[in-house]
Amino acid sequence: MNGEYLRKSNNPVTPIISIRKLSFRYYDTPLNVLDNVELQIKAGEIVVIAGRSGSGKSTLLRAINGLIPHQHAGDYSGSVFVDGLEVQSVKMSELATKVGYIFQNPENQIFMFSVERDIAFGLENFAIPTADIRKKVDWALDVLKIKGLSLTAPHELSDGQKQRVAIAGAIVMGQKILIFDEPTSLLDPFTARSLIEFIKKLHDELGITILIVEHRLDLVSRIANRLIVLDEGRIVYDGDPRRVMYSSNLSVYGVTEPTIVRTGKLLNLDGFISRESFPVSADELVADLRGYEPSRQ
Repeated sequence: MNGEYLRKSNNPVTPIISIRKLSFRYYDTPLNVLDNVELQIKAGEIVVIAGRSGSGKSTLLRAINGLIPHQHAGDYSGSVFVDGLEVQSVKMSELATKVGYIFQNPENQIFMFSVERDIAFGLENFAIPTADIRKKVDWALDVLKIKGLSLTAPHELSDGQKQRVAIAGAIVMGQKILIFDEPTSLLDPFTARSLIEFIKKLHDELGITILIVEHRLDLVSRIANRLIVLDEGRIVYDGDPRRVMYSSNLSVYGVTEPTIVRTGKLLNLDGFISRESFPVSADELVADLRGYEPSRQ
């Protein structure tokens, strides 16, 4: 796949997202929604963010894409850097070239009368020459496998197709970071799994950094490098998704563990599977059980 329209980072050491002692309180809330958050994310990582409602997930995303502090007022301290830019010091229009945001409901960001016009909308706002817009839109349509929908009105699309159009509208801008806010919440299980697999494919082929707020950990834990769990505005876990889920009780923090993880924990207690296996899907668990050999007495 041709990734010529994405401006990738050439420095694998410097974090593409750096958050230092970030605290934030909306003016209409008595307590901090984010409390002294420290976070470094490397270019090319897939990071899943989980936590109960009100834990600070959405606020953290807004602090990364610049909605905080530029559009949501409140008490703000600390700093956020995105691809070398200090979020507090640059315009939203500049941040928009770095970070793409895919809403929980894609209808909130799809509003033009055809798919291709919707994908082109951001480019037109940046006064990109018409010929270049055509090339970039065609590229995005091809990447998202939606060429046949280019002239279709958004209201005629399925929820899964709308998600792809929203993603196309982001990558066509050349952002290095894509943020997904509960991307599977409106999708049936089959479409949800297909979307997560496609996000992984997009990551592998374009080398972009991906942040996902998601409650279906059984889907995203298989593609993620890291799982971050927030509670009361603080990071309580940050590590390999499998190890985090198997070494902790996430339900304490309002996070529902996948059924396979709960089953795997029980079987681990009885010595049925390897302590290093950490299965997160049914096929992985079956493979573990097939390889199990009971000790001889």
